[in-house]
Amino acid sequence: MKRALSLLLVLLIAASAVLAQTSRRHGSGLDVSKLPKKKQTTLGLYVTAKQAYQMWKADPLKTVVLDVRIPAEYVFIGHARMAYNVPFAFWRSDVFPKDGMPVMKPNPNFIARVKKIASPEETLLVMCCAGERGAKACDALAKAGYGKVYNIVNGFEGDKIEDPENVHHGKRMKNGWRNAGLPWTYKLARNLMYLPTKKLSQN
Repeated sequence: MKRALSLLLVLLIAASAVLAQTSRRHGSGLDVSKLPKKKQTTLGLYVTAKQAYQMWKADPLKTVVLDVRIPAEYVFIGHARMAYNVPFAFWRSDVFPKDGMPVMKPNPNFIARVKKIASPEETLLVMCCAGERGAKACDALAKAGYGKVYNIVNGFEGDKIEDPENVHHGKRMKNGWRNAGLPWTYKLARNLMYLPTKKLSQN
């Protein structure tokens, strides 16, 4: 009987360790089973905007907030104060939007530009509009050798409110960095922006 109880105790401890590891891996407080597939990544590292801000505050010298939206979004919609803008893709203005959504083309300089900002040993907190482009950017960075890349699952603008009775129905005002009361701005800093250079261009 004692042997059986000891075995059960060992199994419970092992199960608790696995659950704790999973919680750390996927981000505390996040129910990954409910995370849309388009927001999931190969590394399986996720955080909310508030968690991302706390991670950055805890170690700003080794933690980089990366905004992968196009420059127009970064400039005119606003951005986190400390976020570097490195677009993962650009809007194709020559192609009519599919189903009301813009057609995007990959940024061939994405990885090269990120390498100028952060080393593979640093922690990257990746933010897009609402988490889908961010997931793709996380996968590209993982493939390039970055191992600590977290997708900020609701991005900067957040998810849309889906309630026909709500005056904000269809608008991105549900969560995300901007709606979480975190520091953001329209003010531009040259060292954080994605600007064309002789070596790296947007085209």
